[in-house]
Amino acid sequence: MLEELKEANEYIIGKIKEKDKLILEMENYAQEYNIPIVTKEIAEYLKFLVRSYRRKNILEIGTAIGYSGILMAKELKENSGKLYTIEIDEERYNLAQENFKKSGLDNIISIKGDALEEVKKINDRFDFIFIDASKGQYMDFFEDSYKLLNEGGIIFIDNIMFRGYLYKEYPKRFKTIVKRLDNFIDYLYEREDKFVLLPFGDGVGLCFKEKNK
Repeated sequence: MLEELKEANEYIIGKIKEKDKLILEMENYAQEYNIPIVTKEIAEYLKFLVRSYRRKNILEIGTAIGYSGILMAKELKENSGKLYTIEIDEERYNLAQENFKKSGLDNIISIKGDALEEVKKINDRFDFIFIDASKGQYMDFFEDSYKLLNEGGIIFIDNIMFRGYLYKEYPKRFKTIVKRLDNFIDYLYEREDKFVLLPFGDGVGLCFKEKNK
């Protein structure tokens, strides 16, 4: 089954024809310098969700070099939406600033700092929240950002199955992270909100905020 999923992903990726020169440049840079960015199928899914549900304000926890942020901010332009994005690593933050400038987008609010602190300072509400940062802090990121999520909003949690280590043997040094993620998934399933765990990319968790939550 896993092999079939891998083959299916390869087929899908082969069908995606990216034309944006900056996006292609960033993909090549990430591959050359081993910087994690969202996979192609996740990128397409992100764009689809933002475009289809006409999201306005988005919060991204984990900017990296700005790849996913630019993809989402481009989709937001049509609805005059804004992207808030937070990155703790100074080098990646600076690279993201260069890429944001190249993109010509003016609807990106980029924040340098620890998301566990910076989220608490934001005085805005969001229709969509994308979490892709330190895996050991996912529970805290979720709890803090959920307070800023509008009713009917979605939290998209990427890489939630952490290289497949939640269901296969993993190096001992990752024991704490794996345990935290496993507990986090249990927690999400126990909530009254709608939650679904999808087995593509490196695992995607989607949480829908119902009314009066």
